[in-house]
Amino acid sequence: MPNDTIPNPPKRKQTFSFNAPAALSVQLVADFTRWQEAPVSLRKHSDGIWRATVELEPGTYHYRFLVDGDWRDDPECTLRVPNPFGTEDAVRKVE
Repeated sequence: MPNDTIPNPPKRKQTFSFNAPAALSVQLVADFTRWQEAPVSLRKHSDGIWRATVELEPGTYHYRFLVDGDWRDDPECTLRVPNPFGTEDAVRKVE
């Protein structure tokens, strides 16, 4: 049976950001970080917005932010799905 899928699709840079000028730490937690197993720390910029860029293969990913240890939604993301904890995950589609 022929395999029409690309064995190693090219990764795409994806920037995640969160506006929290008073926060001490912001982490990206997602299915691609195995949630809290390997969170990505965002870096605070002078405008008070925390940012991190990661490379992801094409696909659909669920994520949230941990701001000073509290789970937070991405207010910039309009695509969300319910999660098993009674809240919602943001969804990022990478083409």
